[in-house]
Amino acid sequence: MSTPAAVRLPDEAPAGSLPIEGRDGLTPVSVTGEHIAVPVLVSGPLASTILRVALPAVGSTFLLIFFISADAYWVGTRIGPEGLAAVSTSIFWVWAIVSLSEMVSVGITAVAARRHGERRRDLAARAVGDAIMYTLALSLLVTIFGRIFLREMFGVEHTSPEVTALGMQYLGTYLWGASLVFCFFTVDASFRASGDTRTPLALLVVSVTAALALDPVLILGLGPAPRLGIAGAAVSMLVTRFVTTVAGITLLARRGLVKFGVPTWHNIASITRVGLPTSLTGIIFSLVYVLLTRTTTKFGVPAVAALGVGHRVESWTFTVAIGFGAAAAAVVGQNLGARRVDRARRAGWIATGFVTAVGCVGAALEYFCAVPFARFFTSDAAVIAEGARYLRIGALSTLFAGAEVVLEGSLGGAGDTLPPMITSTTLTVLRVPLAAWAADRWGAPGIWWVLSITALGRGVAMSALWKWRNWAARAV
Repeated sequence: MSTPAAVRLPDEAPAGSLPIEGRDGLTPVSVTGEHIAVPVLVSGPLASTILRVALPAVGSTFLLIFFISADAYWVGTRIGPEGLAAVSTSIFWVWAIVSLSEMVSVGITAVAARRHGERRRDLAARAVGDAIMYTLALSLLVTIFGRIFLREMFGVEHTSPEVTALGMQYLGTYLWGASLVFCFFTVDASFRASGDTRTPLALLVVSVTAALALDPVLILGLGPAPRLGIAGAAVSMLVTRFVTTVAGITLLARRGLVKFGVPTWHNIASITRVGLPTSLTGIIFSLVYVLLTRTTTKFGVPAVAALGVGHRVESWTFTVAIGFGAAAAAVVGQNLGARRVDRARRAGWIATGFVTAVGCVGAALEYFCAVPFARFFTSDAAVIAEGARYLRIGALSTLFAGAEVVLEGSLGGAGDTLPPMITSTTLTVLRVPLAAWAADRWGAPGIWWVLSITALGRGVAMSALWKWRNWAARAV
């Protein structure tokens, strides 16, 4: 019953109907920036394969996180705690925007990876073209509705007038570039689905370097540039997305990884069906943080700013988890397309092992270096004290957060996104009443403990879902 890796699968056979074969192949994996050899990600030692795909993805994500941290540094040190709080409260709405874009990026990762695993590259390219068109339509709606209800977004969070005014400048500018944000994630996912994580890394090296140089120029008005203040931080971020998106689509077209035409309902429906649960999870996660901000604002600007500082420091460890999650999604998707379920299962566990080791190091650094980390973003003593307190409490969740990200990515690569959505959303929504209860008893630290413990719970829950193995029967 075993099928050699090099045998071409019938074009008419849907992935979900193919027989299952779990034996490892022996042919070395070839993942390059120019083209993807056959077989892709379905043979060779799993650990080295995952590392080969994950490390460029980690590098790509690290560049973005580094740029976002630099944004926070310039805003916090030059505009002050109110500016840092404005970016912190804006970022929860930015997460909602990114989560909506993930409906397409997660969906196209599963769909295109499965088609690549079936050796049907033309169908993968058409799916990518449809995904980009779908992305542009969604981003237009986000820009329209976001600009209309911009002030109401901050009203929900109960931010102070000073923070609201700065936040509207930052988020309002960001919303004009929603199409760039959406397309960036779709392009990145399209490369990853084919097994190529090196090209996105190369693109980001160039674009982020340019944006890092532009950040202080636009925020401070250096040289002939206008002084845009906090809006300059958003403009710099959009420059990053624009350069990467345009160059990425060009390279996808040159390599035959995207083909445009009249979008097909089958591709749009498959992308939506797979990606919507993950997207809703992220959107609910963002809205929960909007509601948590209402509780946090009771303790003043330092607490809100500390929330933003904590997220940025935690994101440094998350960078590794996101990269390995992206690799796991591609490896799982292609191996399921090639009927190697056992190999897909082991890929998820191996990737989880890598990020857990990194999480142990990250947790130790967060605990013992909490004050220096907080001081990097601000000189305000109150923000530093509260930010350090957040980081020491949050170090516990850093130990398990990688498992959540990687295994959720693995489940997404398998096209099984509804159970993770239900599990993660339940634990996330519980944060609102639990944080209100804890804040009444222990103040802001009570909120930080609720965030840490529920994050730990999500990591344990994703591990249980992956062990359950119902994902192996999903058709995409």
